[in-house]
Amino acid sequence: MPLLMFDVLEGRSEAETKAMLDAAHRAVLTAFKVPERDRYQIVHENKPYQMVIQDTGLGIERTEKVVVLRVFTSPRSPEQKALFLTELCRELHEYCGIAPSDVMVSFINNDRSDWSFGNGVAQYLTGEL
Repeated sequence: MPLLMFDVLEGRSEAETKAMLDAAHRAVLTAFKVPERDRYQIVHENKPYQMVIQDTGLGIERTEKVVVLRVFTSPRSPEQKALFLTELCRELHEYCGIAPSDVMVSFINNDRSDWSFGNGVAQYLTGEL
């Protein structure tokens, strides 16, 4: 049930975007052990002047393939987060040609009671999930 929100520069093709989303989903499946259909992804395309992604002084170079990813999720262990970051960068590099230096990720934790998957019901609270 992580919700992945991607910010990228405009200009990727539909095939490139699909490959990016598929790669990220494989990383989610590996790191978080969620069901296959536990897939929630949104892509926002931005004009170059709308994204300033520097490096906090780390010397990381960015390109036009930069991806900023927000992962909204119930709390995950540090080990799960580290595995996700490793797998995400590996998948994006292997299948999309996106360098690890172009991947920035932020985890946003919330509680299971913060989720409704539809029908005006908090399924984790009702026991449906």
